[in-house]
Amino acid sequence: MIKVSNKAKEQVLHLIEKSSYTPEHFIRVGVKGGGCSGLMYNLDFDNKITEGDKVFEDNGVKIVTDKKSFLYLVGTELDFSGGLNGKGFVFINPNANRTCGCGESFSI
Repeated sequence: MIKVSNKAKEQVLHLIEKSSYTPEHFIRVGVKGGGCSGLMYNLDFDNKITEGDKVFEDNGVKIVTDKKSFLYLVGTELDFSGGLNGKGFVFINPNANRTCGCGESFSI
C-alpha cells in the first residue's frame, strides 16, 4: 500500500481544482530507471487503469501503480514539502537504501 499524507492530499486536491482534471482522474505513481541513484519516481495524473495495475486509496486520494513499480513502492508515503529547500511532492520510501540529494532518485 502507498500512503498519502495530509499535506500531499491538500496539494492533490488543489491541483485537481485548478486544472481541467475530472473526478475520474487519479494519481499514477511509477518507478523508472534513471537519476543519479539509479531509479526515479514518476508522478502524474491519469484516468485509465490497465491490466495488472495496483489500485489504492488512502486519505481520500486514489493512487494507481503498475505491478513492477509496486515492488519498489510497498510501504511508501507520498508527502508534500513547501519548505525553503524546494517545493514539491516527496516520497518517503522505506525500501530505498540510498537516495540522491534532491530526493528524486533512489536505489534498492
